Amino acid sequence: MTGGQQVERLAAPPLVTATDHDAAERLATAAGELLLEVRQRGLEGAALKAAGDRASHEWLIAELTARFPDDAVLSEEGKDDPVRLGRDRVWIVDPLDGTREFSEPPRVDWAVHVALAVEGTVVAGAVALPAAGTTLGTARPQVLPSVPPRAPRILVSRSRPTEHARLIARHLDGELVPMGSAGAKAMAVVQGQADVYAHSGGQYEWDSAAPVAVAAAAGLHVSRLDGSPLRYNQPNPWLPDLLICRPELASTIIDLGLERA
Repeated sequence: MTGGQQVERLAAPPLVTATDHDAAERLATAAGELLLEVRQRGLEGAALKAAGDRASHEWLIAELTARFPDDAVLSEEGKDDPVRLGRDRVWIVDPLDGTREFSEPPRVDWAVHVALAVEGTVVAGAVALPAAGTTLGTARPQVLPSVPPRAPRILVSRSRPTEHARLIARHLDGELVPMGSAGAKAMAVVQGQADVYAHSGGQYEWDSAAPVAVAAAAGLHVSRLDGSPLRYNQPNPWLPDLLICRPELASTIIDLGLERA
């Protein structure tokens, strides 16, 4: 090589592109439409839950494998393959979030989660709320709406509101609002129907990955209860706690030290 010659260095391809954001939204929406069809088959109870889980999982895995053959997939309904730990890009999906609510027509508080984690951080995702006819995603981030003057609304499980949620409500002089699936709760905050989703009972990565991606893209605060970052594609896909809330409430909730309570 002479002194005047230079070696052309090709830029590495980006690890996330517009195609990923679009795919998350399209796949979540289509899986939700499939689940609505399953709901019309006349099944009930456990049979309906199993049919929904299986149909959505199998369809999503087939689509992701075909579209992104070099990526790994972590799904609630699939066998965990440790090969994912060596991949930079991992799709994390919950084919049917809120199985109980899905099996109780006409309930609408169930969801489909599709997210992409890159090097441990969720960077793209979508949450479909099929029975409500809505999909929220990072392809077209939601504009965080202003809320009218009212008591803060803290989302809780329909059957078992935690003491942590009660503590937040007392401290903020807020109102506890029961709702079904994790995705439905998180999207209620994104849409301005509620203000805080704080979960302290532990969840798997597929429960929160897509909701966290969508919430962060909308400008909400997302973290662990102590304010530390959420990390995905970990060897043990268990996350002890989660906070999704309006940014103006985050420091007050974190300062409560709920993770130590």
